[in-house]
Amino acid sequence: MQVTFFGVRGSTPCPHDDNHRYGGNTSCAVIEEHGHDPIVLDLGTGLRNWGDLLPLDGSFRAHALVTHVHWDHIQGLPFFAPVLQPGASLEVYGPPPERDGIRTLGDCFDQFVCPPLFPVRIADLPGDINFHTVRDTELVVGDAKVMVRDVPHTSVTNGYRVELGGASVVYISDHQMPLDGSLEVTDDVLELCAGADLLIHDAQYTPEEFAKKRDWGHCTFEFAVHVAAEAGVRRVALFHHDPTHDDVFIDCLLEQARAMAGQRVEEVLAASEGLTIVL
Repeated sequence: MQVTFFGVRGSTPCPHDDNHRYGGNTSCAVIEEHGHDPIVLDLGTGLRNWGDLLPLDGSFRAHALVTHVHWDHIQGLPFFAPVLQPGASLEVYGPPPERDGIRTLGDCFDQFVCPPLFPVRIADLPGDINFHTVRDTELVVGDAKVMVRDVPHTSVTNGYRVELGGASVVYISDHQMPLDGSLEVTDDVLELCAGADLLIHDAQYTPEEFAKKRDWGHCTFEFAVHVAAEAGVRRVALFHHDPTHDDVFIDCLLEQARAMAGQRVEEVLAASEGLTIVL
């Protein structure tokens, strides 16, 4: 099994010369295993870059696990060329919306992919896109077992654990750490992460930034390392980088995170566009 990152930013796309090593596209990673349909983690602007590598003959088949419906996690879908072909198929799983009158995940996508916000509607796209509203459950996606649990954020947000081919990947893109700066981790998050081979985790802020943005729905890189250590995770990838953090800044955060981890986490790395991790 391998995991490839195509978008690693949070909040907004921010491609710039100063962040070209880590990249400026928003959240999207892909789990692939030979003989199995890909499993996509979020549909941010990085999704378009993955599409550039795939055939456009209508043969595309995949499953997508969406953590929540903030723009930076869904805005890549209508620009994803492989699913814009007749015969292509994408099954999208994600949490229920929290807005009155919008009952399903599909309803939510219909609210933002529509005129006048966008030229066409989801139903007008040539491929077959199906939406499944899920929360706090267990799924079977092809040969993969998927655990879905609540993760604290500013709105209903899913975290996912994918077990496939003897390996386990946990994806927690946005995680509100305790407002008081303490290190308490919820039972749901610990259950998701327990003993995972790879944890992809929100690491948007420094402690100084968190002090000013403590209720914005994210956490520090220190908290990401703490979650990994508490859950016995082998490898943690710092993710959802702040758009203001350039390559040099992330290099510094990574160095500090590795020092913090010590012997408690086998490997700490910072996710970057194009990085592939083989499990």
